[in-house]
Amino acid sequence: MPDVLDASPYDALLLLSFGGPEGPDDVVPFLENVTRGRGIPKERLKEVGQHYFLFGGVSPINAQNRALLDALRKDFAAAGLDLPVYWGNRNWAPYLIDTLREMVADGRRRILVLATSAYASYSGCRQYRENLAEALATLESEGLPVPHVDKLRHYFNHPGFVRPMTEGVLKSLAELPEEVRAGAHLAFTTHSIPTSAADTSGPEPEHGDGGAYVRQHLDVARVIADAVREETGIDHPWQLVYQSRSGAPHIPWLEPDICDHLEERHAAGVPAVVMAPIGFVSDHMEVLYDLDTEATAKAAELGLPVRRSATVGADPRFAAAIRDLVLERAATESGRAVAPCALGALGASHDLCPVGCCPARAPRPAAAGADSPYA
Repeated sequence: MPDVLDASPYDALLLLSFGGPEGPDDVVPFLENVTRGRGIPKERLKEVGQHYFLFGGVSPINAQNRALLDALRKDFAAAGLDLPVYWGNRNWAPYLIDTLREMVADGRRRILVLATSAYASYSGCRQYRENLAEALATLESEGLPVPHVDKLRHYFNHPGFVRPMTEGVLKSLAELPEEVRAGAHLAFTTHSIPTSAADTSGPEPEHGDGGAYVRQHLDVARVIADAVREETGIDHPWQLVYQSRSGAPHIPWLEPDICDHLEERHAAGVPAVVMAPIGFVSDHMEVLYDLDTEATAKAAELGLPVRRSATVGADPRFAAAIRDLVLERAATESGRAVAPCALGALGASHDLCPVGCCPARAPRPAAAGADSPYA
């Protein structure tokens, strides 16, 4: 039997994700949740929902979260970590507030949160923290116990996140026709965000010129590209590119877009491209549509061979990485010495988001940070 691992002072882990529709009738209500407060007409939401309707109105993200839940529970049990794992979403069932009600009913009072976003940004970190603060305020208004909530640090450079993606790039290179393989370029993709949000991502000392968001992605891309060179003996040129832009045309967002990048690479005579979605934890809708559908169609139009490498999903190494992060944070909270695990040049991220980290345009309370109203 494995040794019993100690996660105290924590008594539960909460997997916190974005959520997605699970049938055609869910699509517009789901998009209404996502865009609440922006005044977007229902007809426009129906247009946006066409991406989901192409896949039967079902986003794969919920099924992928169920697979990750299963992987985490199996890993914890096999390793001797007695820590229950719950799941809640921001925008669709199971909703965060309902899951927190369940957790406090089960007696959970010290909760660690795993967000399905690996990098620093408003939408990838602080907005989750704002959702947590709102849910905790609801518990308080209902007269329910308000648990102490902490968020696991950004895991973009943890080996259990990086190494599965590296193997995915190697596999995709091997799947290319032999005559174009050696000359293939690597396009590391992530979600485009407004440049203003990128510039203010991460703690204040890291603001400016893409902020922590761009620097973290570049560091991971460099680690993967270096590992691919060591494995293959070939130095494949690479670039960080973006996808899934959704903002108004007059607002600057991070560029280049993946489709524009494929056109430019083709015009430059590049024989093939591997698209590596390092900004995403799982193969959810934006990966399936923006890369597997739209970008792949663009490549076919150009006659450019492409492959898309896998995200980490429920890879057992990722589940083990989460266990490592849980034990690391538990040790820190208990005053025990710990050596955080991280690849690349940036080192391990902060445990506690400082004041001014990834600020919102309109300030709102955010839990699990230095400015949390729920210490």
